[in-house]
Amino acid sequence: MTRPALIGDIGGTNARFALVTPGAFAPRDILALPCADYPGLVEAVHDYLTRVGATGERAPQEACLAFACPIRGDQVTMTNNHWAFSRAEAQAALGLTRFKVINDFTAQALGVPHLPEADLVEVQPGEAIPHAARLVIGPGTGLGVAGLFPGRHAWIPLPTEGGHVTFAPTDEREQNLLRHFRNRYGRVSVERLLCGQGLLDLYLAHCSLKGANPVHTTPAEVTAAADSDPLARDTLLRFLKILGDVCGDAALMLGARGGVTLCGGILPRLRDWLPRSRFREAFAAKGRMDAYTATIPVHLVTAPWTGLLGAAEALYNPEVD
Repeated sequence: MTRPALIGDIGGTNARFALVTPGAFAPRDILALPCADYPGLVEAVHDYLTRVGATGERAPQEACLAFACPIRGDQVTMTNNHWAFSRAEAQAALGLTRFKVINDFTAQALGVPHLPEADLVEVQPGEAIPHAARLVIGPGTGLGVAGLFPGRHAWIPLPTEGGHVTFAPTDEREQNLLRHFRNRYGRVSVERLLCGQGLLDLYLAHCSLKGANPVHTTPAEVTAAADSDPLARDTLLRFLKILGDVCGDAALMLGARGGVTLCGGILPRLRDWLPRSRFREAFAAKGRMDAYTATIPVHLVTAPWTGLLGAAEALYNPEVD
């Protein structure tokens, strides 16, 4: 009997687990468990395996789990919840012969090549150049930025901290926004604007610049009100325009002629707004490099489990420690 492998994508709120046949990319028995319900990783995994009947002789001996925090050394400490563990101790407690731990956005990037076309929405047409780097980028709790390069035998992930590059305004409105954010934060990174909290902060900045009283208190409220509230609509359109600027800049820096993939939890909900925004205009508006960026294909991921696909890829990928 071939034992399944365990894969997981663990964020600040939920831990998503699944099983996969070793060497395959079809997650099954997918469950999302609230992290707050468990004292730590080992207890959550044991509960998951019990729920799906993968215990005893059916228990996985191999696992790859992705976490929303920096990964370095043996100790893993979650950024937005209370979980912390030793990789070696967790491997022993779970009886694993192979245990890989990776960053969650590395998993997002590695999952992209395994997505079916039905889970990709074209944002900008173009021609992907074979054997060229690809950019994977998306706002969520922060702004994730990663590269992918097609190695001789496997996809090579290029982790970055590109969300922390300096915000560069391109018009008078953004100059005013920069002053507003600088007064609050000092240095202003693109992640300050391009994340869930950044969307709300952008709305509050628009209210301040217009001398209006804010009426929305969450990013979801801002998004929901965009059809009827001019300030919410301006905020959403500005958010997507700035995202286009940043994606185009990142594509230039990475040489991402293999394509750009937009992912994360926010953008699928803004799918209908992307073509109504200035995203494509901003993405391509790079002066002497307009022709370069205008031919790079851009797609939006609508699949909910890209990180699990990436964990399955990483499990046997020799380019991933």
